[in-house]
Amino acid sequence: MTPMPKKPALAIRLPRILAELDKLYPQATCALRHANAWELLAATILSAQCTDKRVNEVTPGLFRKYPTIEDVANANQPELAADIRSTGFFNNKSKSLIGAARKILTDHNGQVPRTMEELVKVPGAARKTANVVLGTAFGIAGGVVVDTHVQRIARRLDLTKNTDPVKIEQDLIKILPKERWILFSHQVIHFGRNICDARKPKCDQCPLDPLCESTDKISPLANARGSEGVSERRP
Repeated sequence: MTPMPKKPALAIRLPRILAELDKLYPQATCALRHANAWELLAATILSAQCTDKRVNEVTPGLFRKYPTIEDVANANQPELAADIRSTGFFNNKSKSLIGAARKILTDHNGQVPRTMEELVKVPGAARKTANVVLGTAFGIAGGVVVDTHVQRIARRLDLTKNTDPVKIEQDLIKILPKERWILFSHQVIHFGRNICDARKPKCDQCPLDPLCESTDKISPLANARGSEGVSERRP
């Protein structure tokens, strides 16, 4: 039996992965609509366990009703919860928004902080949220955004063996050039939405397919039969 060819080393694969992502999404950026850092922070808090599409449907009306950070800080929590109900977990999110607004007003003179250390102390802002705000609003590469898409695809492309988002971020920071931290996460998120779907990745349309040996890849036959409801994983 002919032995399977060895997978190219990471030093060979990674530049090719980055080059293909650049071809696919050269101008990738955050999909959450916002006019300033505070709106981005609020939208990112709302995006937890919710799609960006849904958040973008909610925030225009939300920001019209609460146009300033002071308006959110003084909002009635049950009323705010009702305003964001469709994003899910609305009680916790409304408390986080009010808490974040008050924290920023009290401790940062109304300005969204620009360091990871300060941002993660804001209610509702863990590392992922902080990385989104730092990277998109301020162009600061504080780390790599690891959402569900980045978590899934980094493992499929064998850029990490970990499942914990914090450990995945640490792995990506070690191998990615710092100047790619911000763009990489946006590119992978777009890639995950458009091609490398969680349940049915479009492997037959994927330019990264030759570099991917994920155990849950779907064969071209299965994609061809997709309309018939047939699922076939590659061996």
